[in-house]
Amino acid sequence: MRILVVCTGNSCRSQMAHGFLQSFDDSLTVCSAGTEPALCVHPLAVRVMAEVGIDLSSHTPQPIDAFLHQPWDYVITVCGGANESCPAFVGAVRHRLHIGFEDPSKREGSEEFLLSEFRRVRDEIKASFYRLYQKEMAGDV
Repeated sequence: MRILVVCTGNSCRSQMAHGFLQSFDDSLTVCSAGTEPALCVHPLAVRVMAEVGIDLSSHTPQPIDAFLHQPWDYVITVCGGANESCPAFVGAVRHRLHIGFEDPSKREGSEEFLLSEFRRVRDEIKASFYRLYQKEMAGDV
């Protein structure tokens, strides 16, 4: 099963979802991309995912254009901006979903507060994507 997770910068939410999906089932082919990719994965995203045993340190934001002509079982947007500006895919897409999350990288405050926001969003992403995986993907690989 091929899954593409999309957000604007591909530096935080889509990377977390990518990491979780891959951790649920290593037979899945999971990629993530951004409509306007950042230069790197947000360091706090890497840090909070490492806390739950998922290593994003080798991930790099990718442009969505690299994935447009490929077939996907799922294309999932995780932010409103990507949902609105997600280009039409030329390749076959069986399911297109939007599961939105707040962007913790847009928050301001102390490091402690920012970490709590990244953890909160991380946990929301894990719960939502695990429900999706169990409901629609498990056993269908």
